[in-house]
Amino acid sequence: MSTAQPVTEREVPAQINFPEQLPVSERRADIEAAIRDHQVVILAGETGSGKTTQLPKICLNLGRGRQLRIGHTQPRRIAARTVAQRIADELNTSLGGLVGYQIRFNDTVSDASAIKLMTDGILLAELTHDRDLSAYDTLIIDEAHERSLNIDFLLGYLKQLLPRRPDLKVIVTSATIDVARFSEHFNDAPVIEVSGRTYPVDVQYVGDTEDRDEGVRQQIADLL
Repeated sequence: MSTAQPVTEREVPAQINFPEQLPVSERRADIEAAIRDHQVVILAGETGSGKTTQLPKICLNLGRGRQLRIGHTQPRRIAARTVAQRIADELNTSLGGLVGYQIRFNDTVSDASAIKLMTDGILLAELTHDRDLSAYDTLIIDEAHERSLNIDFLLGYLKQLLPRRPDLKVIVTSATIDVARFSEHFNDAPVIEVSGRTYPVDVQYVGDTEDRDEGVRQQIADLL
């Protein structure tokens, strides 16, 4: 049974800006056309391409998220928080307004939130009371190449759900590996590849920490 409540159409910025230096911005017209014309789109891109932060804005620009929401899953809690903050900053809004996030023990989503960042576990939990995921008109499953149990279950469930929800758009993002498999899973869904990194990505190894999230936050603080 659906638990979604109808809401007044949300206010969104009249103009949404996309950083020109990001590779995903160069393919924005192709991405928008694919989302308009297909129920499922596979987007392949390397780290630094901008797919994680720009895709929700592209969907918003297409008119998604006005009454239902654009859901955007991340494999880790810290990613859900930091991506939500970044998108909110780019849209000149504060968290809990147009953009919110939900992780375990922390929920900033409000009725005004058109974009909801969350862990894939949060979306799975919502299935227990809303099997049609009727709160969403768009779902972005990010970092699908990680192939966790949660992600694999979600992808399998969404394939079964789509015939019941012809209005629902699903966008699966991945590194350049496994894209053919994802496309085949969704009946040969179109694949858009976004190539190149805007900045070099440096991998640094840190010592063990009892609190992984706190360790990551400290490393980010050290870099800023």
